[in-house]
Amino acid sequence: MNLKNRIDEELKSAMRAKDPARLRTLRAIKTAFVLASSQKGTSRDMDDADALKILQKLAKQRKDSLEIYEREGREDLAVIEREELEIIEEFLPEAISEEELGKVLREVIESTGAREPRDMGKVMGAAAARLAGRADNKSIAALAKKLLSS
Repeated sequence: MNLKNRIDEELKSAMRAKDPARLRTLRAIKTAFVLASSQKGTSRDMDDADALKILQKLAKQRKDSLEIYEREGREDLAVIEREELEIIEEFLPEAISEEELGKVLREVIESTGAREPRDMGKVMGAAAARLAGRADNKSIAALAKKLLSS
């Protein structure tokens, strides 16, 4: 079952269970899917790669909002963001460990022939494709920069 269909099934289950947090989050995901499909101007079904990118974007938005709410002492809003983030992460692939990320980045650096920080673009393109959904670009970039600088 593809990701879009899985979200639809989970949405139906959340409606039956009358789970407001899950229902709110799944509706937001479905809305993001519909908006993305309509922006492309095609009637083709969304594939898992497209859906994964949207889920990553939604998770990043929740993390950013959570950080702001915690910094500002708005625990009432932070709770909502945590709930939604937890539900979104259920549909994302398991995050990669920092040790494994380093190993993959070393392989990418070697295969692209990158030698110094100005080769960062080559590394980021290959690493982002290889690590799609398992690591965010911010951590990939930070570790890649560290590895290329040493």
